[in-house]
Amino acid sequence: MDIKPEIAERILKLEEKFRNSGQDMGSYLDGLLYDRYLSYWDYISLDTLLSLQKTNTHFPDEKIFITYHQITELYFKLIIHEQKQIIENPDLTVDFFTEKLRRMNRYIRILIDSFDVMIKGMEREQFLKFRMALLPASGFQSAQFRMIEFYSTPMKNLVSAEIRENFSEESDPEELYEHIYWKKGGIDLKTGEKTLTLKQFEYRYTPRFLRIANEVKKKTIYHRYLSLTEEEQNNKALRKALRDFDVNVNINWLLMHMGAAFRYLNKEKETIKATGGTNWKEFLPPGFQKISFFPNLWSEKEHSEWGKEWVKNTFNTENQKEEH
Repeated sequence: MDIKPEIAERILKLEEKFRNSGQDMGSYLDGLLYDRYLSYWDYISLDTLLSLQKTNTHFPDEKIFITYHQITELYFKLIIHEQKQIIENPDLTVDFFTEKLRRMNRYIRILIDSFDVMIKGMEREQFLKFRMALLPASGFQSAQFRMIEFYSTPMKNLVSAEIRENFSEESDPEELYEHIYWKKGGIDLKTGEKTLTLKQFEYRYTPRFLRIANEVKKKTIYHRYLSLTEEEQNNKALRKALRDFDVNVNINWLLMHMGAAFRYLNKEKETIKATGGTNWKEFLPPGFQKISFFPNLWSEKEHSEWGKEWVKNTFNTENQKEEH
């Protein structure tokens, strides 16, 4: 049987490829011959994926709760995937940098835009009951979200706002980690002690967090931006993408959670602690922590009003709805 020239050319290229791997092409061709056809459900491990939504109660809306959180973690994984490509690229260009940031913004915007699933998609009565079966677990314990922070900016920028100026980028990572802003969310306001939620989280992830912090020291997304030439740093598309990511992660994403907290945990002048005992009114508002990944891209006024407009426009509307 005659072999078409284009097929013969591909065979020669395959033979060269496999020769370089130390294996003969015949072995690989046998593998192709014996391999079964790939199906969509096998490729994405569909049966396994759909078996992971294991609820702890009989309340139907818990299925929504766990599924949305799993979807969220998958998008966080994609953001980290793009971040690492920026950090590890030895020949970083403005175009590459900007495109990766646009992807990251696209992923986080999908989560922000879909958060109505959490805010309006569950019955409050069901949520307040099934959440008690989830203690002390909490979304506070999302390690991937913390990794996004570590990959984005020097740890000094993640220290609690009121003491941030006491530290420098050269401060010991372990000391900075002890004063990181989100630990406040895991402190019992009455006793001043760490909640079990925070203790579990620190035990499970502190070694990994510190390893990442040391690996990306002076190589975070912010550092890669600052390493560019002045002309490259002033590229409008790049600056916009960086600012958008800062706002999406450090304002919009957090305040969508505030919207959910107001719906489920705040009613008739009664404030209920979030799952895991975190005090969400002290922890979630961006204006309290003023976390910015890329501080030199913002004016002093913009920092002083961090998240203010969103709160004004969103929560005033929500409060009016509650009154009526």
